[in-house]
Amino acid sequence: MPDLLLELRSEEIPARMQRKAAGDLKKLVTDALVEAGLTYEGAREYWTPRRLALDIRGLTARSADQREEVKGPSTKAPEQAVQGFLRKAGLSSVSEAQVVSDPKKGDFYVAVLSKPGRAAEEIIADVMPGIIRNFPWPKSMRWGAASMPKGARFGGVEGKGSESLRWVRPLQSIVCVFGPEHDETQVIPFEIDGLVAGNVSYGHRFHAPDAITVRRFDDYVTSLEKAKVMLDPERRKDVILHDARDLAFANGLELVEDEGLLEEVAGLVEWPHVLMGEFEQDYLEIPSEIIRLTIKTNQKCFVTRPQGGEGISNRFILVSNIEAKDGGKEIIHGNGKVVRARLSDAKHFWRRDQGDLPDLQDLKPSAETFGLNLKKPLDQRMAKLDALNVTFHAKLGTQGQRVARIRSLAEKLAETVGADAKLVDRAVVLAKADLRTEAVGEFPELQGLMGRRYAALQGEDASVAAAIEDHYKPQGPSDRVPDDKVSISVALADKLDTLAGFWAIDEKPTGSKDPYALRRAALGVVRILLERNVRLNLLTVLQAAMPGEAGVPTVSPVSGEGSETAQALADNSYINETFPVVDPSAGTVTDLLSFFHDRLKVYLRDQGARHDIIDSVLTPDADDLLMVARRAEALTAFITSEEGRNLLAGTKRAVQLLAAEEKKGTVVADGVSEELLKLDAEKALWSAIREASGEASEAIAREDFRSAMEALSKLRAPVDRFFEDVLVNDDDAAIRANRLALLKAVREATGTVADFSRIAG
Repeated sequence: MPDLLLELRSEEIPARMQRKAAGDLKKLVTDALVEAGLTYEGAREYWTPRRLALDIRGLTARSADQREEVKGPSTKAPEQAVQGFLRKAGLSSVSEAQVVSDPKKGDFYVAVLSKPGRAAEEIIADVMPGIIRNFPWPKSMRWGAASMPKGARFGGVEGKGSESLRWVRPLQSIVCVFGPEHDETQVIPFEIDGLVAGNVSYGHRFHAPDAITVRRFDDYVTSLEKAKVMLDPERRKDVILHDARDLAFANGLELVEDEGLLEEVAGLVEWPHVLMGEFEQDYLEIPSEIIRLTIKTNQKCFVTRPQGGEGISNRFILVSNIEAKDGGKEIIHGNGKVVRARLSDAKHFWRRDQGDLPDLQDLKPSAETFGLNLKKPLDQRMAKLDALNVTFHAKLGTQGQRVARIRSLAEKLAETVGADAKLVDRAVVLAKADLRTEAVGEFPELQGLMGRRYAALQGEDASVAAAIEDHYKPQGPSDRVPDDKVSISVALADKLDTLAGFWAIDEKPTGSKDPYALRRAALGVVRILLERNVRLNLLTVLQAAMPGEAGVPTVSPVSGEGSETAQALADNSYINETFPVVDPSAGTVTDLLSFFHDRLKVYLRDQGARHDIIDSVLTPDADDLLMVARRAEALTAFITSEEGRNLLAGTKRAVQLLAAEEKKGTVVADGVSEELLKLDAEKALWSAIREASGEASEAIAREDFRSAMEALSKLRAPVDRFFEDVLVNDDDAAIRANRLALLKAVREATGTVADFSRIAG
């Protein structure tokens, strides 16, 4: 079976786009071929900075013939219906149709259409221009004379305007060859905007600029290798990584690995050559995070560290696309000059951030509002952040006003978490201060981390410094969770304020869109509560966190009842006029709680919990997520035991019958009347319910859910006996209602642990 090789060669494709573009090319081409009736054994995509390539093996040489029957109207149908059928089937007269008899429907017309298969070459030539012209680049461009306004002429070529080809960078050549593994292959010469597909490609721009004639994939790869191009991106990554490790080791160092940077660098070179540069030791006084980001962001270089040591060294690893004749000396020299210039800027930022701001007098009102010490650099930056009225969100006020809200919420959370209230308060007022530092202005990725550094330098408590960094965490499912109680309090307050605020202004996530990362914030809250064993009644906290009448306090915790800040918080004047007044009773808080439930389900399922068990313990008003998780964990472990099977079977039998009667509208007594219990079996069940309920309640009070389930599992035998000896639907309406009340009591007793009707099995 023949193979297909496709290459689209252009000017340099941005590294961040290459992997997805190659995947898109594979999907678009294979989908189009399959839709046209071809099959293939396998396909693999490749990419370099200047090309996307696709290798499709075992492609069928021709699509299969197709036979289709188009059912028409009755032979007695009006002429208009018959003519419509003929047009649809592509027939010129009814004589070309067949007449089929049906015992029930009578005779009707059927058109038998035969569609011959097409050669793979024809199909490929047909689908490829559309795929290339409509390729889903995030950004694309037009170029050359053809991109000029329609009708304009340049160099004898007439412009096509918006009709001209758009591609991420100017497309220079197309290779499209098709044929068997060993025999001669052929070119499929489709054309797009003057480019005709052929069998000619080109290697490295500098090392091997001559043309390469291509026959099939294997010699294509070999020819590119000779022309200094590694086609396989994973191989380029592997070469870069191992050469960088070896070079660092040879110099007594270790490579600081970075998967994201490795992916990017592999997308910048076709023939990687690893070199080592260095900068002056003096720059090592700058925090290692700044050095690493400076070198990574500006020069796409890796940093190194002493073997077995911490921090970083003054040597860096760079990857060249050229195998230089001088061994790379000039390349190293040029990169070193740029790195030193960037580090000089970083050093300047680092020192400036530790100095005094020039307008301290203007910052005194903000300092008084937040209890800041203007002799300390980080306090000055927080005062500056407030004084500048830096907007957090147009409808949610400034960063300073947001800090005031977080401060009030964190005060309540500190008590719940068991954190030192003074340290929590200090951490909150400094948490956003580094947003006004020059280091974070240059590298926003360092927010929090630089705040921790500057806090330590000005002598803040270690817990305060840690909370400044960790209040942003966790920022994803694999990120670490804060463990210090001060950090936990501030992290929860920060995330809950964000969620409550955006819910209040109806800026909730929709579908796949979540511009404010609210799902991540809610998952962060869930992870903190569960992984740090924090008991929190979310409904109460969310009500307090809501901006507006129900949430924001009317007295500033620092400035007193008569302050401007207190008044602003009281009348919502810090909020844009379009901000809606929050009415928690209208469902805003409960809707947000439901959002937390969705995140909790995702988290628990990722931990291996069954969806039906999660649903059975998660009621709409459950706001203690830690207890929900513990119930799910206990139920998961218990449900497969003998007692668990007893509990499930006994409960389901009772609940299902009760639900059926309730659905029919049968009267159920409000409570069980002992006077109406006539049979031993129903008396025994009522006694067992009271005993099991008491034991279960005591166990739940101790948060011993397994013992509660064990107590309730004892209901299995009395329930079975009840159904064997007792007719629930007695002719006497009062007795019937009382017996249904017994089943309701079973449901209520087991419902203290879970809704067992939701559990499968």
